[in-house]
Amino acid sequence: MRKNRDGSWSEKANFHLESHMSIPWLLGKRLALHPTDVCIERKSRFGSTWEPLTVAAFDSETTTIAAALLSLGLRPGEKIAILAPTSYEWSLLDVAALSVGIVVVPIYESDSAEQIQWILTDADVRLSFADTRAHLELIESVREKGLPTRLLDEDGLAHLRQEARSIAPSAVARAREGVRASNLATIIYTSGTTGRPKGVELTHANFVASTLAIFQSEEEIINTTRTRVLLFLPLAHIMARIVFYYAIAGRGRVGHLDSTANLVSDLASFKPTALLVVPRVLEKIYNAAEAKSGGGKRLKIFRWAAHVAERNSRKRFHGPIFRVKRFFARHLVWKKMTAILGVHCRFAVSAGAPLGTRLGHIFRGIGLTVVEAFGLTETTGPATANRPKHLRMGSVGIPIPGTSVAIAQDGEVLLAGPHIMHGYHNNPEATAEVIDSHGWFHTGDVGNLDKHGFLTITGRKKDLIVTAGGKNVAPAVLEDPLSGHPLISHVVVVGDKRPFVGALITLDTLMLPGWLSMHGLPPMDEAQARTDPRVLASLQKAIDRTNVQVSRAESIRKFVVLNGEFSQDNGLLTPSLKVKRQAVIERFSTEIEQLYRDTRK
Repeated sequence: MRKNRDGSWSEKANFHLESHMSIPWLLGKRLALHPTDVCIERKSRFGSTWEPLTVAAFDSETTTIAAALLSLGLRPGEKIAILAPTSYEWSLLDVAALSVGIVVVPIYESDSAEQIQWILTDADVRLSFADTRAHLELIESVREKGLPTRLLDEDGLAHLRQEARSIAPSAVARAREGVRASNLATIIYTSGTTGRPKGVELTHANFVASTLAIFQSEEEIINTTRTRVLLFLPLAHIMARIVFYYAIAGRGRVGHLDSTANLVSDLASFKPTALLVVPRVLEKIYNAAEAKSGGGKRLKIFRWAAHVAERNSRKRFHGPIFRVKRFFARHLVWKKMTAILGVHCRFAVSAGAPLGTRLGHIFRGIGLTVVEAFGLTETTGPATANRPKHLRMGSVGIPIPGTSVAIAQDGEVLLAGPHIMHGYHNNPEATAEVIDSHGWFHTGDVGNLDKHGFLTITGRKKDLIVTAGGKNVAPAVLEDPLSGHPLISHVVVVGDKRPFVGALITLDTLMLPGWLSMHGLPPMDEAQARTDPRVLASLQKAIDRTNVQVSRAESIRKFVVLNGEFSQDNGLLTPSLKVKRQAVIERFSTEIEQLYRDTRK
C-alpha cells in the first residue's frame, strides 16, 4: 500500500495483463494443474446431498455446450441473454459462451417487460435462454424480429448436447484460442434506482484483472483447497458472478441455490467456509437469534454474550476472567448463532451497503469475520476490500492490487485500474460523464480515506439532502444504524428543501411476532403495530440513539411507519436489494407531506 503524490492510494499488483489472458485462459490454468479437483457441487434433485464435479468434468461439460452454441450459428462477439435464477445451469451456459467469445447478457428475474425489451434490443441479442416456460413467454411477448428462445433446464441442456455433435472439438478449440483479453465478455444492464438501464461493457481483461487481484489479496478466503462458497444472490448481478469465477479459477468449490426458502438446512448440508451476503442478511440472522432467545433472563444472557463477543473482537480484555466469560458466552449463545451459518463458515463477504460496526464486531467475536468490500458493476465487482488480518471495522477496506482510489474535492470516490469497465454500451455520452480524461471512474459515492488508506463510504452523491436551513445531510449516516433494529425492514430519510429531517420506516413482518412476544406484548398484525404506542416508542428510542451521532440539524425529528414493505415486485428495491429512493419518495409523497404539514409556516 502506498500514498501517491496526487493524494490517491494504491496497491501494486504482482501480475501483468497480457493479450492472451482471457476467461478460458484463466480456467485453463486450473485444468492443467489440478484436473481432478472438485470445483462445483450440485444439489441433488431429491434430498440434501451434493454431487461433486471435477474441473475436468466441468470443462468437458462447457466444451459440449460451447459446441452447441456454435452449432446454432452463433459467432464470437454475438450476444445471448440469460433470464434465470442462480443455478449450476446458469454458470455452465455462462462459462461455455464466454469460452468461445460469445457475449453474455444477464437479465434479472425482476426486470419488467419494458426493461427486457430494451435490453434485448439495445444489446442486439441473437438468442435467449430462460429457466421456465413463463420466463420464455415473457421474452417472446416482447421480442422483436422473431428472436429465438431456449429452455435452460435438464431437457434444454439435453437438446443442446445433441446439437453439439455436429461441431468438431477442434472448432471449439480454435474459438477458445481466438478469445483475447480485449474482447467483450458481457453487457450487464444496471437496474439503477431511476431511468432506463445502462449496459455496462466488461471485457475478459476486466474479469481476469479482478480475479488475479483477489488471489493476491484475499487468498485465505477464496483460493484454498478448503474454500467452499455457497451462492444464493442473483448471478445476474456482478458480485455473485465474479465470486463464482474466483472460486473455480482458484482451488475452491462452489454450490448454487436458486432459492433461500431452505437456506438454513442448505447451509448445514453444504458446509460453506465463506458466504457472499448483503448486510441485511446478517442483520436478520442476528435479530432472529435474539428473538429466539425469548424474554426475561434469556434475553439478558443473549445480550450479555453479544457484548462479550464485541469485546472479544475489539480485544479490549484479556486474562483468566475474560476467558471464562468467553467460555460461557460461546456455549450459551455463540454456538447457536454459528450453527445457523454452519460451524465451518469462517468468512462472510458483505457488499452493497455498510454493515454496522457493532454488528461486525459481534460476528467476528463469535468466529465469523465479516469482510466488507466496495465495488460496482462498472468495476467488475470489488475495488476495495478489507483483509482478514488487516481489517478496519466500519470501512470498506483498502484498494485491491492494481487499483487506485482518490477523493474528489466534492467528496466523490474516484477509482482507476484494469477492472474498470470498457464503457456503457451504445452510450458514449454516459461513459464520458463517469470516466474523465485522466481515466478516473467517478463512482457517484461519497466517502473519505484515512491516513492508512482505508476507505469509508458515507452515502451516494445524488442522495445528499440539503435542508431548508442549508444543512447537508448524508442519508446513509442515519439509515444504516437504524436498519439494524429488529422491527425495521427499511428506512428512507427525507428532508430535501424541508425544515427538518424526517424518516419513512417499514416494519419487518417476519420479525414482528417474535419481537412482540419477547416484549410481553399481545399478537398484532402489521396494521395494528404501525400505530401501537409501544411499537412506536421502541422505534423512537432507536432514532434517539442514532441522533446522538449527528448534529441537531442532521437529526431525525419525525417519522412515519408505512403500510407494507419494499420489494422488487412493487418496484421499490433493485435486484441487489438497494432501495429505489426516488421511487419511494414519489410513491409516498402524501405521507411525506403529512410529516411536514403541522410544521409548515
